[in-house]
Amino acid sequence: MQNVLEHYKNPDNAGVIEDCTHENYSKNVSCGDEVTVYLKVSDNKLVDLKFQARGCAISVAALSMLSDEIIGMSVEDILKVDKDLVLEMLGIDVGPVRLKCALIGLQSVKEALALDVN
Repeated sequence: MQNVLEHYKNPDNAGVIEDCTHENYSKNVSCGDEVTVYLKVSDNKLVDLKFQARGCAISVAALSMLSDEIIGMSVEDILKVDKDLVLEMLGIDVGPVRLKCALIGLQSVKEALALDVN
């Protein structure tokens, strides 16, 4: 739980990429968590990711940890990432009610990759 709180208080890769190639906003209507992800993809590889998040510790920490993990990966490999990796990174039991919180970042990244800003 300590790792989750650290990532919540000081999330890695928080911020905005002004010249991003992909961007997406997601909201978890059941709890109010909101995230916007900014991706920079070059040669089919994620070269940078920043995000802005307003939500619970699980949603912010999961996106912080996920961002560290997927920067440098190919788009194809990112699209294969599933909930198991996110839950493993969190390292805590996440019940069914909080599962959407844990996965909102992954969902937003995958949706962003389906959209082109430019």
